[in-house]
Amino acid sequence: MFEGLDPAVTVPEDLCARLSRSHYENFTVGSVFLPRKIKQHFYNIYAYCRVCDDLADETGDPALSLRLLEWWRGELHKCFEGVPGHPVFRALSETVKAYDLPMQPFDDLISAFIQDQSVNRYETFDQLLDYCTRSANPVGRIMLHLLGYRDEHRQQLSDSTCTALQLANFWQDIAVDYSKGRIYIPQEDMKRFGYSEAELKNGIVNASFVRMMRFEIARTRELFERGSRLPQLITGIGAADVELFTRGGMALLRSIELHSCNVFRKHITVPRSQKIWLMMSWGARRLANVVRVKG
Repeated sequence: MFEGLDPAVTVPEDLCARLSRSHYENFTVGSVFLPRKIKQHFYNIYAYCRVCDDLADETGDPALSLRLLEWWRGELHKCFEGVPGHPVFRALSETVKAYDLPMQPFDDLISAFIQDQSVNRYETFDQLLDYCTRSANPVGRIMLHLLGYRDEHRQQLSDSTCTALQLANFWQDIAVDYSKGRIYIPQEDMKRFGYSEAELKNGIVNASFVRMMRFEIARTRELFERGSRLPQLITGIGAADVELFTRGGMALLRSIELHSCNVFRKHITVPRSQKIWLMMSWGARRLANVVRVKG
């Protein structure tokens, strides 16, 4: 059904790289700044997440998704028991062994996707944040392990950034999520700003909707700012990617605002030219810092 479930794959690493490169994201997974020796491990982790997402969202049948996610969880457990079966897990097992990765964050992601099959509304912002602790934050924690950081301080900064990225994607994809029967805008906020589900269904952008979106964007930006110190606490490999994910997320929020918060008319993204500019500006600053230190 999905490319990631193809049992005929002979080179698992190639499958993981292909899955990572073939799916749109707001910022490139494993950017040009990552050396080859670690990039494949990023691909292996991303491929696992990608298949989880597809199993949850692409079947069109919640009951089938639940069965497939439980099967995928069984494959995960086999991987950590040292007997990986599926090609994605054969690749991922090498990453797990090389970096002594814990299983819990991977399992938490599956729990979030299972929750998606039965929970499609969130009454409060706190409930939404709790969902993000399993749907988004585990990815950042896994990546920190990959980069050699296991301390709680960096992990908490990463949690803020990952939650912010998840929220930014929710605000970007309001129409897409509603087509799947889901609303991630907290119900308490829709009531607070006087915006109804009927208006959302019909893609109505009025003063109430814009005020609500600006409110959600403002507290998402606060989370990005809370986690913004993380790139400064990472040296060498991965520092650029961590900063670029933050900058890419902030750019997405600005892009939504520049489109007057109308996320119904078109799928708002960060333009490729802006992504390139973000990477070039980071590289220029990094070079200037190196020159300054040597001087």
